[in-house]
Amino acid sequence: MGNGQTRVRGFAARAGGWSARHRWAAVGIWVLFVVLAMGLGSAAGRVDVKDSDQLKGETHTAAKIIEDAGIEEPASETVLIQAEDGGLKATDAEFRAAVDAVMKAVDATDAVDGIQSPYDTQTISEDGRSALVQFDMRGDSDTAGERVEPVLTAVEEVQKDHASLRIEEIGGASMMKTFDDAFGDDFKKAEYSAVPVALGILLIAFGALVAALLPVLLAVTAIMATMGLMGVVSHVMPMSDTANSVMLLVGLAVGVDYCLFYLRREREEREAGRDAQTALRIAAATSGRAVVVSGVTVCVAMAGMLFTGLAEFEAMGLASLMVVAVAMVGSVTVLPALLSLLGERVEKGRIPFLRRRGGKGGKGAGRESRFWSAVLKGVLARPVLAVVVAAGALLAIAAPAVGMKTQNLTLDQEFGDSLPIVQTYNRVNDAFPGGSDPAEVVVKADDINAPEVRSALADFRAKAISSGASRGPVDIKLHDDQNVAFVYVPLVGGSDLDKAGESLDKLRDDVRPDTLGRVDGVEAPITGQVAGSKDFNDQLVGSVVPVFVFVVVFAFLLMLLSFRSLTVAITSIALNLLSVGAAYGILVAVFQHGWGASLVGAEGVGAIVSWLPLFLFVILFGLSMDYHVFVVSRIREARLRGRTTQDAIAHGVITTAGVVTSAAVIMVAVFAIFGTLSMQSMKQMGVGLAAAVLIDATIIRGVLLPAVMALLGERNWYLPRWMHRLPDLTHDESADVVAGERPSGLAEEEEGERVGV
Repeated sequence: MGNGQTRVRGFAARAGGWSARHRWAAVGIWVLFVVLAMGLGSAAGRVDVKDSDQLKGETHTAAKIIEDAGIEEPASETVLIQAEDGGLKATDAEFRAAVDAVMKAVDATDAVDGIQSPYDTQTISEDGRSALVQFDMRGDSDTAGERVEPVLTAVEEVQKDHASLRIEEIGGASMMKTFDDAFGDDFKKAEYSAVPVALGILLIAFGALVAALLPVLLAVTAIMATMGLMGVVSHVMPMSDTANSVMLLVGLAVGVDYCLFYLRREREEREAGRDAQTALRIAAATSGRAVVVSGVTVCVAMAGMLFTGLAEFEAMGLASLMVVAVAMVGSVTVLPALLSLLGERVEKGRIPFLRRRGGKGGKGAGRESRFWSAVLKGVLARPVLAVVVAAGALLAIAAPAVGMKTQNLTLDQEFGDSLPIVQTYNRVNDAFPGGSDPAEVVVKADDINAPEVRSALADFRAKAISSGASRGPVDIKLHDDQNVAFVYVPLVGGSDLDKAGESLDKLRDDVRPDTLGRVDGVEAPITGQVAGSKDFNDQLVGSVVPVFVFVVVFAFLLMLLSFRSLTVAITSIALNLLSVGAAYGILVAVFQHGWGASLVGAEGVGAIVSWLPLFLFVILFGLSMDYHVFVVSRIREARLRGRTTQDAIAHGVITTAGVVTSAAVIMVAVFAIFGTLSMQSMKQMGVGLAAAVLIDATIIRGVLLPAVMALLGERNWYLPRWMHRLPDLTHDESADVVAGERPSGLAEEEEGERVGV
């Protein structure tokens, strides 16, 4: 091909052409955008999701009552005093002396209020060998973990003086401190190590420092800009730390991927003998288009989280959507400008031991992966066998997902028994079932001290125990000025969420209607960990269908309009669903059934964290489109050049094998970092994402996709006549394709405007 003008259409090609012609303006606009976004975000500050907005249902109602009343619930702490080996009892003098010593020690710290003796509150176990001293931390509950150290030290000193007893502290503040100490740095290291890992893999892939830095630079600036935008947007839709972490993960993954796709194509064309401007124009018209199609599809998938009605999911969805959109725009605007500015200097900083493959004269463009060439040769020779084996293997992997059990993980499931405080949690639950996480009834009345209300509260306390929902003690705390009462009910079942859920149902369905429900004007929503878990699951289950339908339908339409093929749209959705199903199967096999759990440190979990399946579906469905769009775009491009469908499949898969492999290795490595964290929920997310991306980039794109397309032949490009009126988004084909006559089986394209570089 010569260096003349080429007819191309669409946003990606036009943006790339403009950026290449106005290089410094494009770079300046991007830098200004990033700086302004960060400045506006810093000035606006970030508004985080409030407790009252986290969930719907009774949990939301309870949080709203507390918020409207202006009640700041303090961080409550408990000290377990327990006789070891069944020695002493709570009535013994030595036991009483230990209780008194604990109360005096924590009071002397001046950091606590409302110290209660177990002899007054009747928080003594049935066997008489365990007792609980309870108190509240002074000050803001959100920062109580920063002030609890002196109290923990005081309790430890009492323990030294009473060796015959076990004296341990647990509560909101002490757990906050323990987890921050144990896992706070863990998260930071995971997030900070993701960028060096990606850079290292890119150095190997490109063999040059400048080329490797470009994708990381784009991803990091896209993340920085999005962080600023999150601050501005949070005043309309509140954000959260979780949304920030997910945004970082997704932003790094797609930012590097998009830049990688673009940069590899530009290098490939230059290695084929084309000058820098022509190579850049072709990259804009091909990989640029793939980036736009992929980015829009990922944004649509992320938008599915907005339909859950869960504030945390909505924040994650919006943050992910924004970073994908920013990375996509950056890839097709500032990246062409940078490549045009750098020219051959993009090869600067060559790594001595990584010899550049390919070169002038076409070797680069024809570069093939020996491994994938061999695999593809076998797949295309026996496509039926390849489909049966690959699909059968993925269905077998997905099979365990049929019995998936989801729940909010308890403390011991989340962290195992590696931390002393988890062992304390289990001991408290054994001695006082439900005592660590009691149900909390938030009672709102016109006059909380009215005789009928006080009588109903007393009846509720008595019936909660007589119904079998609780073994007591049921504690009532009045806030007279706000006409609100808190009723704390330890649930029978304790940390067993299934049994505790049954106890909760008794309170909600039987005890409450017969007591508090009989008093006019009284609200009594029941919240707490068990109630929150149940309300969360109920809402999540109710949102699965609308989210699934939204994501699948819109992804189907985007693929249909982008490739003008009903067949490609259907197979794209089917293959992505198969990939997600296989990821679910791996999660269930490892974390629920324990198959190979020791390899990832997940023994004894027995369930999948509630939010993960829907989260994975949305994230994976979006990210899977990255590879799919890139590979299918290359196949379609080859078909437009006049190759047979069989040759086009071989060309598309083999020439994209390198970039897809590099992109997948980066994603798998970044996600695997989170699979090494100690928290099981983060471990499940990391393992699920890494496994799905690995399956998607190998079995799906390397075997199943080419086998299915080979079987379909020319039917890959089938579009019913009545669909020809649909909008045509098949813009930006290769610059080698001359507008006009198309190979048979492909829809007629209109000639676009002439774009020169």
